[in-house]
Amino acid sequence: MKESKPLIIAAFIAIYVIWGSTYLLNKIVVTEVSPLLLAAIRFSISGALIMLIAKLLKREIKVTKKQFLNSAIAGFLFLVYGNGMFVWALKFVDSGFGALLAATQPLFVLLLLRLIDGKKMQRQSIIGVVLGIIGMYLLVSQNEITTSKDMLIGIFMIFSCVLSWSYGSVFVAKATLPKNFFVSTGYQMLFAGGLLFTASLLLDENWSSPLDWSFKAQGAMFLLIVFGSIVAFTSFNYLLKIVPTEKVSTSAYVNPVVALFLGWYFLDETLTTQSVIASIILLSGVYFITSRKRISKLKVTSKPQKV
Repeated sequence: MKESKPLIIAAFIAIYVIWGSTYLLNKIVVTEVSPLLLAAIRFSISGALIMLIAKLLKREIKVTKKQFLNSAIAGFLFLVYGNGMFVWALKFVDSGFGALLAATQPLFVLLLLRLIDGKKMQRQSIIGVVLGIIGMYLLVSQNEITTSKDMLIGIFMIFSCVLSWSYGSVFVAKATLPKNFFVSTGYQMLFAGGLLFTASLLLDENWSSPLDWSFKAQGAMFLLIVFGSIVAFTSFNYLLKIVPTEKVSTSAYVNPVVALFLGWYFLDETLTTQSVIASIILLSGVYFITSRKRISKLKVTSKPQKV
């Protein structure tokens, strides 16, 4: 059956623009809402909606104990730490800057595969890693960053989140998960939502009702749940089935550009010349990594869901 070209274009717009905008949306909400509570509400609602959709589509939602355990581990690596703590770090760094740091994820995956599986890097990958390291150094060595304790804490936390997400990518590539990726993500989100609510309580975060949030924060959360977690993720999986994976993975270096522009336009975030140069070098490195010939072997994890 011939795939619909307009549908393919719409799906690419979704993973480019929607995923790129999630950094801005999280930044808007976290200015009013405790970060772990924010993530808990988002993933609990998203997970419930995804499972409901899976049920309506008559997908099998029953899973084995091993599949559920692996989904829980993936949910922790991707969503509880990888995303929940990332949102917390956005309290200290600009959304566009955070998106650039997150773009180093393919680099971390490569290094982990080298360490865990002993896989040799191709020439393109080595070039990408070198450019990525140079870009990261230029980003974090700016005076306004090195002299700010809060910025350094935020950067450290974001890199630890990227590492968590990257290890989750390697784990998922080998783990036994529910056959339907939609169902698998639903379980990951529900588990993450429950654990994030618990962590929020234990850390004594300030809980506030969504009814007390500003209209701006409510709107941003709605967009995160419906578009960031459901529409974009569904588009991602749709594209993986019908177009070459290397094309889908281009979102890895489009998302930060979108995030930088949106942060500058809507939140008046500053963009220094050094940041621009660093982003060009860093994203060039990501391009070399994601365009290597063997990327198809990592098609499930080359670009984890930006939920």
